[in-house]
This record gives sequence, C-alpha cells and structure tokens, in this order.
Amino acid sequence: MYAAWVGHATVLLKVDGATILTDPVFSRRIGINLGIGTLGMKRLVAPALALRDLPKIDLILLSHAHFDHFDRPSLRRLENRGTHVITAARTADLLRPRRYGSVTELGWGAGTRVGPFTVRAFQVKHWGARIRRDTWRGYNGYTIEAGRYRVLFGGDTAATTTFRSLKTSRPFDLAIMPVGAYNPWIRNHCTPEQAWHMAGEAGSEFFLPIHHQTFALSREPYLEPIERVQAAAGNHPDRVALQRIGQEFRM
Repeated sequence: MYAAWVGHATVLLKVDGATILTDPVFSRRIGINLGIGTLGMKRLVAPALALRDLPKIDLILLSHAHFDHFDRPSLRRLENRGTHVITAARTADLLRPRRYGSVTELGWGAGTRVGPFTVRAFQVKHWGARIRRDTWRGYNGYTIEAGRYRVLFGGDTAATTTFRSLKTSRPFDLAIMPVGAYNPWIRNHCTPEQAWHMAGEAGSEFFLPIHHQTFALSREPYLEPIERVQAAAGNHPDRVALQRIGQEFRM
C-alpha cells in the first residue's frame, strides 16, 4: 500500500496496483466561478503533484460538497470512463456522471464495491451544504477495504463518538484524518488531539494528518496542527505517516 499527500484533503492511494484519489482539489483558488475567475481562497502551497502527472485513477472518493473538498474544475479534468466516483448522498448533481465509468451516492451505513475496493460510508460531525441553503446535501467518512488492507478516511469532522463503532478485530492500517481549521470552527472541525483520539478509537495503526498547510481556513498558526499531532503521538512518532505536503508513505 502506498499513500502520498498531494495537499489539503487530497491523498493518492495505491493498493495492490489500484488507485484512489480522495477529495481532489488542484485549483489555485477554490470558490464560486464568476466566469472571469474564481471568487474564493487561494492556495498557500501548490499541489505536490500536477493533474497531468497523476497515474490512472480507478476511484475518486468525495466526502462532501464544500469547495475545499469538491472542486468542480479539478473533477472535470479527471473525467474518464475508466474512473469511478463515490460521493455523499445528494451531491451527484454537481458532477457530470455520464463522463465517468459510474457515480455512486452513499448514505451513512451504505456500502458498495468498485474493482478491488469495498467502500462503506459512516456518519461524521459536519455539514454538507455547498452554499448556505442546500443543507440537504450529505457528508461522509469512509472505510475502504482492499485485499489485506483497511483504510479509514475521516473526510471532515468535529469530535464525535462514531469512530469507536468502526473498530473490529481487524485494525485499520491507515487513518486519513483532518487536523486543521479548528480555531474558531471547533463545532465543525476537530483538533489534532481529537483526530488522534478518534483514529485510535477506530483501531488504526498509522495516522495521516490532512486538512492543513494548504488554505488559510482559520486562525491557528500554519504549523500548529502538525506540531500538535506530533505532541499527541507522544512516544509513538513513527505512527504519524506523513507530516508535509508531498511526502509519501509505504507499507
């Protein structure tokens, strides 16, 4: 199993030769397209990998419709009949489904299989509206199983007890967890310590922190999230799979 942090919540996973891309955001700015440009936040750091340099993507996994997780310009450039998409309930209308191999919406507790991947959605503590009024859109975390590997993708979440219900006798090899944008948005985004704790409750071996170092979404200092992750790991720094955009992890 291989994982590379491309930036923000975008992680390239390769498991036994098959590939997943989580919440792909490659645009310089995220936000509303005004035709002459995009009104929204600018990236602080370029993606570690350009879209043109990606390998063939078998599965795109979308947690929810927020602009920093669901970037339509990036998704349109990733359109391919050999690529499948799994997304949260009531979000497929933001895509052009016929240009992919398939687009599957999942609600909490539902699952599906795409190639070697078995993916199941679970409830997180967040919200799904892309704009203020479409609060009916879904938002997910996901578990991914492929062969002998299990991966947990937390998407975007505040502290919640739902992760403990994911624990089984078979641990997760890797937990991809959000650790930034908690100050002052603590009701919707967990702290690094909370993310570490939830991954532990789910029974995860390695921890990949995302959702920091890419956009200025909140007030905490740029490196504070990863510094707090390192402190939370304590005597187990080797369990923190990656710390900087562009780093890679292999098992």
